[in-house]
Amino acid sequence: MYKKTEFGTQPARSVTPGTSGTPKLGRRDLLKFAGGALVLLVSPLAAAASLVAVRVWPADDYTRITLEGSRQLKFSHLLVKDPDRLVVDLEDVELDSVLQTLPSKVLESDPYIRLIRAGQNRPGVVRLVVELKNEITPQIFTLQPVGDYRHRLVLDLYPTVPVDPLLALIEKSSPLDAAAGDTAAAGSDDAPVQQAAVQDRAKRRKRPPANRLLTVALDPGHGGEDPGAVGRRGSFEKNVTLSIARRLKRKIDAETNMRAMLTRDGDYFVPLRQRVTRARRVQADLFVSIHADAFVRPEARGSSVFVLSERGASSSAARWLAQKENDADLIGGVNLAKQEGHLARTLLDLSQTATINDSLKLGKAVLNELGDINTLHKAHVEQAGFAVLKAPDIPSILVETAFISNPEEERRLNDDAYQDKMAEAIMRGLRRYFKDNPPLGPTRVAQLD
Repeated sequence: MYKKTEFGTQPARSVTPGTSGTPKLGRRDLLKFAGGALVLLVSPLAAAASLVAVRVWPADDYTRITLEGSRQLKFSHLLVKDPDRLVVDLEDVELDSVLQTLPSKVLESDPYIRLIRAGQNRPGVVRLVVELKNEITPQIFTLQPVGDYRHRLVLDLYPTVPVDPLLALIEKSSPLDAAAGDTAAAGSDDAPVQQAAVQDRAKRRKRPPANRLLTVALDPGHGGEDPGAVGRRGSFEKNVTLSIARRLKRKIDAETNMRAMLTRDGDYFVPLRQRVTRARRVQADLFVSIHADAFVRPEARGSSVFVLSERGASSSAARWLAQKENDADLIGGVNLAKQEGHLARTLLDLSQTATINDSLKLGKAVLNELGDINTLHKAHVEQAGFAVLKAPDIPSILVETAFISNPEEERRLNDDAYQDKMAEAIMRGLRRYFKDNPPLGPTRVAQLD
């Protein structure tokens, strides 16, 4: 016999006299009931995605907010005016302790974010309100799990007028900017390093102007979401490469006829193609990408220099390393929908024999100098298909300063004196290359100071 209930048709139960119509439940019935109740209690919680990490990466070029979850996050967003705000609704998410830490991760110095507010908008929906300092153009996209990362929702906040690397380079080269930099350095906590920069600029201003100003693009590998290789003591490749690149920049800027630009000057991610684009935008004469290698065996050691190959890698190790470095875009997180097709075609045009020949000359000059301060992993310049070396008109090299996976070399890479020796060795290589291969034609970017 059956009867209808709000849960559907159920079998009728007999009623024992004296129980006021309450059905008698057997042990099996109790277990079924308890199991059903447990499902009802757990199901809403199981449907909600949990946040495992939130991060904010501020930079002059853009600020990135990363939300990392247990599964792909559903979202909707809109821009609101007066005042400028970005509103993001996260669906099937509860306001947990991880999300509640997001407001505290915004720095006062952030160029674009004034503050972030997070609250439970309605059941199952968390609303993020990003109060902005300036009008922005957001790019919001998701990333599939890769490496140590799980599902990520990325909010890139770009200025409505993109930062021009050429204008930034010119401004940093002007005497007024240098004087302002001297004043700022005098009050910095990083006094020894900043003082060296002040002295270098002073020497440069006292020297007579050069007829040919050479521009070198320095590319500190990795950054932001992409830490690069990690040493056994927890050292991040991205920090080591930025420190060495900054030291090298100061040495280059101190030269009468040279100046340098950094593809990144902070802990943030720059896609590989954008690194090349920035170098081309400032019409760089050379491109030097700085890295700190890692290998599965901790005994691997030594410095290496790589250039682009037209025909394939010069060794299986070079091929493996190129693939690992090219995966940086997957780790760091690139909005594939915004990649420029014409740029991709330009960078994948490998019919640039003359540029590669010049890159080999530059690589040999730098490798010879590196051999004076460190063991060489290979005594010759290697070649492979590094995406970051694919500028068709700029001689480009990738310097693996040392193996951060080697405990001894990791310790040296974190030593200020050794970092300075590494920067000086690369500097000597640049001088030797320009001496043997003087550039033809006028300065590619006018000298303003």
